[in-house]
Amino acid sequence: MAAVAAATVVGVCLTVGSASAGTLSGSLYRDPSSAVVRWVAANPGDSRTAVIRDKIASQPQARWFANFNPSTVQSEVSGHIGAANAAQQIPVLAVYEITNRDCGGASAGGAPDLNQYQTWVSNFARGLGNQTVIIILETDSLALLTCLSSGEISARNEAISTATRTIKSANPNAKVYLDGGHSTWNSAGETANRLRAAGVQYADGFFTNVSNYNSTSGEANFGRNVISALNGMGISGKRQVIDTSRNGGASGDWCGDDNTDRRIGQYPTTNTGDSNIDAYLWVKPPGEADGCRYTAGSFQPDLAFSLANGAPNPPTTAPPTTTPPTTTPPTTTPPTTTPPTTPPPNSSPPTGDGCYADVAVNQWAEGFTATVTVTAGKSEINGWKVTVELPAGAAVTGTWNAQASGTSGTVQFTNVSYNGRVAGRQSTTFGFQGTGTGPGRIAVCVG
Repeated sequence: MAAVAAATVVGVCLTVGSASAGTLSGSLYRDPSSAVVRWVAANPGDSRTAVIRDKIASQPQARWFANFNPSTVQSEVSGHIGAANAAQQIPVLAVYEITNRDCGGASAGGAPDLNQYQTWVSNFARGLGNQTVIIILETDSLALLTCLSSGEISARNEAISTATRTIKSANPNAKVYLDGGHSTWNSAGETANRLRAAGVQYADGFFTNVSNYNSTSGEANFGRNVISALNGMGISGKRQVIDTSRNGGASGDWCGDDNTDRRIGQYPTTNTGDSNIDAYLWVKPPGEADGCRYTAGSFQPDLAFSLANGAPNPPTTAPPTTTPPTTTPPTTTPPTTTPPTTPPPNSSPPTGDGCYADVAVNQWAEGFTATVTVTAGKSEINGWKVTVELPAGAAVTGTWNAQASGTSGTVQFTNVSYNGRVAGRQSTTFGFQGTGTGPGRIAVCVG
């Protein structure tokens, strides 16, 4: 089974307010730059557009982080998280970077080795902020082990356990789920053994059915058996998330590129009505290929239309409780031919109270993105202001997780309502996009 990666994706609001589920509540985030959203915008006259727009592009889907880009992944994650936080919605991030992923199948790739994998994960984790985020960690990494020796399996388990703890340390509000395969693959007992070996005790639970078509009821029953087996091992409190992106139609061969009988399943939500299940998610974006007939991860409108045509309409949902800002992070990843630079901050960590700031700049030919980390001193701060000096000719065109005063020259950034309070020795991040050359220094951080 190949679970596919695409560097685009995440989802829309489904339920607002408290949810009857496991440990999650609230609305999920829809990525306005996902492949399906871009296709809908570019093809208004296509006969398939209305169906794809209303039943797929309207929904929250996971954004896959599958490119080995250790120098830029932090800014990419931070921009995406910033947009979701500004909308006060929960983003879903699928990490798909483990060495020897998919055992060299249709979605082969990943980090060159596990040391470089940990470097990538550390950089990824630095961009996660401190709000709730769902992490789908390494699809197929535990269910598909046939190509690995016993030593390689042990090394992979340690790598996934370390990655889980790295993410949790960077953002304690991150909800991390490990690979549970699906109900027609490994047994519940074997799945529990593999989860334990990979450190599920450090995670929030496990995910199942990614890139597959098994029924939600079958997956839920399988999940209960896995949870029971984990409980028997002394590992309690773990919950399941289920990928329902393509399980509303026929079963059979896992690869959907050639199967026109599939349908989208239950729409994404944290309101599952089952205390064992934290969410029904669209982890595999509907319409993105598995790698059988089309390139893995590519968006194919005929696949999307086949999945959506004849499927029920989405439920009517309440709008977001807040209006997102008019400026959002860049919707595409800038070229990476020029490596990012990290200018040294001109302020040192305070020995007493206050704050300091550090900047990482991703520069390309016409512009830049900048991610700024604000760290409190020994005591909690309640509100911060960072002053940045831009070079001549540079201008800020968008900001997330902060409010900007000015667009050129000396620009002041202040916190927004949800990230002004920073505990002692803890950090929060904000970012901005601009034209021209990125900032050469951070002038002042006042907390």
